[in-house]
Parts: sequence; structure tokens; C-alpha cells
Amino acid sequence: MEWYLPVIWAALIGTAVALYVILDGFDLGTGILFPFAANERERDQMMNSIAPFWDGNETWLVLGGGGLWVAFPRAYAVIMPALYLPVIVMLLALVFRGVSFEFRAVAVTSKTYWNFAFAAGSTLAAFCQGLILAGLIEGIKVENGVFAGGPLDWARPFAFVCGLGVVAGYALLGATWLVMKTEGVVAERGRRQAKALLIAVLAFMALVSLWTPLAFERIAARWFSAPNIYFLWPIPLLTACVALMAWRWLDARREALPFLASIALFLLGYLGLVISTYPYLVPPVLTFWQAAAAPASQIFMLLGTVFLLPIILGYYVFIYWLFHGKVREGEGYH
Repeated sequence: MEWYLPVIWAALIGTAVALYVILDGFDLGTGILFPFAANERERDQMMNSIAPFWDGNETWLVLGGGGLWVAFPRAYAVIMPALYLPVIVMLLALVFRGVSFEFRAVAVTSKTYWNFAFAAGSTLAAFCQGLILAGLIEGIKVENGVFAGGPLDWARPFAFVCGLGVVAGYALLGATWLVMKTEGVVAERGRRQAKALLIAVLAFMALVSLWTPLAFERIAARWFSAPNIYFLWPIPLLTACVALMAWRWLDARREALPFLASIALFLLGYLGLVISTYPYLVPPVLTFWQAAAAPASQIFMLLGTVFLLPIILGYYVFIYWLFHGKVREGEGYH
């Protein structure tokens, strides 16, 4: 097996997951904040700010899941039965959220129900993604190359904490997105919410950062053994600096910078996750190379991906450029 093919596919899937978390994160976060709007005009403005982007953002979830199935079938065969329940609930929540997005735009008497479906679907999808993350961090029981645990192995306090942390993180992305993309009352409320959510996200990040090395020896060894600790200590320091700058930019009434700082916080947390788990795709039993498909399969799919990926990225650049600027009350794309 060519050693570099699993690394390339791991990098592609990792990039797809990071893009999904950032891009779908802000529109899921907008849905999480939906119940705090004062009236339908404000909810219309919030929803219109994400209308051109939300469905395309989920492309990266398909690429991540499909790439895992094609390039790492052994990992897919272990992860899916271990995390079936949160994965299925997450997908159903995304379906209800998508349906509510379209039906709410034309609803007259049932708009309240679609508001609830949109907010609940966004919150539940985010929470389930936290459960999936926790299940991967804690590790999956594998015997003879197959899943050997139970359907509720993931249901532990750590998973609940990660679920709430992801909800808070997406809400922070949503709040800073509203600061950047809207005007008036919606933007001002987003600025206030972003400050409270920034504190909550830092609290969850600190809790998970302390919990994981105390509970998992492999993670403690990765972060605190020499010489790793000499190279890794700047990461939490940089996280604190980014959070401080985000707070100052919110105080200074900057518009785009708080959103960029929120993205940076997610990327730093994602980097910490990669450092904690590398080179395992299914911690702590299957590495990239052990879970990889045959080289011919990886090369075949890689050729198609290399061709299509620039087209997808070009589409994103065009859409975000086309719909740049703020969304004012009463404006929309439906």
C-alpha cells in the first residue's frame, strides 16, 4: 500500500469536516438563536442572511461522510454501528431543518410551527455532532476488526458536555455572523449574545481540555510528555489571545473580525483534536493506514475528487462574493 494515499485522503476528509463545521456552523448557530428574536420580521432577517448559503454548506458533510466510506471502509464499518443513534438523529434533524426553511418562507398560519422545527432541528443537529465527536475521542471498542460494543456506549457525561459545547460554539458563530451580515436590532442583539457565548465556549474548551488528559492516558502522554509539551504549549496560549481579541473587536463594534476570530477558535480546537488523536482514525485501535481501502480504489476516487473539488470551491467563492454585504430588514432571496 502506498503510504501517502491514506494521508492524502485523511487530509481531504479532515479539510471537508473543518469546512463543514465552519460553514454549516454559522447557519446552524443562526437557527439555535432563532427563539431569541422578538418578532417575525427579525426572524425573517436572520433567515434571509443565510438563505443563499445554507444548503451548499452541507456539501462538505457529504464529502466527509462519502470520503470516509470510500477511502477508509474499515473505519466506516466501525464508526457507523458505534454511533448510529446520534448520526441518525442528526440527519433527521437536518432534514426537518431544511424542510422548515423552505416551508416557512411560504407559510401563513403555520409559521410558528416551522419556526420551532427550524430552531429545534438546528439545536439537535449541533448537539448530536457533539455526541459523535465525544464518541470518537473516548474511543470505540473493536475486536477482530469489527465493532464489539453496545449501541449506547457513547451515552456518557463527557458526550453531554461535548454536545453542549458544540451548541454553544455554533451559536457563537451564528451570533458573530449576524453581527457581520445584518443591521439594526438583530445585529445589536447578536453582539450581546456573542460576548456571553464567547465566555461559554471558553469554559467548555477549558473543561474538555482538562477532562481529556485526566480521563485518557494516551491524550495526556501526547500533550504533556517531553518533547511534545515544548512545541504544543503555544496552542492554548494562542486560543486565549484569539478570544481576547474577539472580545475587544466586539467592544470596538467591528463587524467581520469577531466572526473571523470565532472561526479561528474552532480551527484551534480542531487542531487540538487532531493532535490528540493522530494517527488514529478510530481511536485508539485503527490508524489511517490500517483502515484504508485498496490503493486502486483510493486513486480512482482521488482522480474524481481532484477534478470536482476546484469546481465546488469556485462555486463557493462566487456565491459568497455575489451575496456579500448586509441583509436589511425586509430584504430576502426567496
